[in-house]
Amino acid sequence: MATLRVLGVDPGLTRCGIGVVDVAADRSARLVHVGVIRTDAGTPIEHRLAALAAGLREVVRAHGPAVVAVERVFAQHNRQTVMGTAQASGIALLVAGEAGLPAATHTPTEVKAAVTGYGAADKRQVQTMVARVLRLDELPQPADAADALALALCHAWRRGPASASVAAGALTPAQQRWADSERLARR
Repeated sequence: MATLRVLGVDPGLTRCGIGVVDVAADRSARLVHVGVIRTDAGTPIEHRLAALAAGLREVVRAHGPAVVAVERVFAQHNRQTVMGTAQASGIALLVAGEAGLPAATHTPTEVKAAVTGYGAADKRQVQTMVARVLRLDELPQPADAADALALALCHAWRRGPASASVAAGALTPAQQRWADSERLARR
């Protein structure tokens, strides 16, 4: 059974969650790698971004993902937080481009809905579902790492091997409604 290897990135300057999963056409998944790239808030921004890029390049080199999924930056009240997240997101997309990998972005709501079935799920619910899907003995920690794994799963389920079963008409009625609404939203 063919699998899709996805690198999920939960962007952040202080903590950037990374997760690599293999997802089969039947939506089953296996954990390949999970971690967090950390940078010190007191370090100059250019060094923090360079450290983040180096860490992401190492993950790409070591684990050979086929695609990179990054959390889409959304508006927050804290401008400094959104700027750091946007910068980290840009670095993740740059590293994907350098490696010749396709990249996609997904909103937090899309990820939560894909993994838990509820777009307003809390961190604990996401961690719990990621642990179940990947058959982990413990919840992935910290939450940034769990979010990165959830991003990777979301991408694979929405854009990856499952699309072969979509073409074959193997969707449940609920999955068909989801696919129809996604198709309409892209117009």
